[in-house]
Amino acid sequence: MAAPETSAVTPPTPIQVALHGQCPRCGAKTLFAGITNFADRCAVCDLDIGAFNVGDGPAAFLTLIIGTIVMIGAVTLTLTIAPPIWVHLLLWTPLTAIGIIGALRLSKGALISLEYRNAAHEGQLKKPKP
Repeated sequence: MAAPETSAVTPPTPIQVALHGQCPRCGAKTLFAGITNFADRCAVCDLDIGAFNVGDGPAAFLTLIIGTIVMIGAVTLTLTIAPPIWVHLLLWTPLTAIGIIGALRLSKGALISLEYRNAAHEGQLKKPKP
């Protein structure tokens, strides 16, 4: 008689979750319902994704980081070839939007994976009374 097979699923790494939009529990590609919006639940393992809170931290940090990179590029371009303002608008506006949205999806996916992996929850100053 053969031993029954166990279906132990190895959870994906935070990088896999971020790059592929995988569920942090089962690995199904069900994390996102939109470009940067999370699904309410995983359709495969029923993980309550809505219970996780990544907040606005990733958006604020990415705006500052990508904004700094874009400003360095814009100042460098201005000082080297001095193009008209419309060139800056056509070049930097879409690059900024694409950079922030793309990086936001990656950072939110990685953050939710780390929250799941580390069983993170909201901090408390006092222990609740039984």
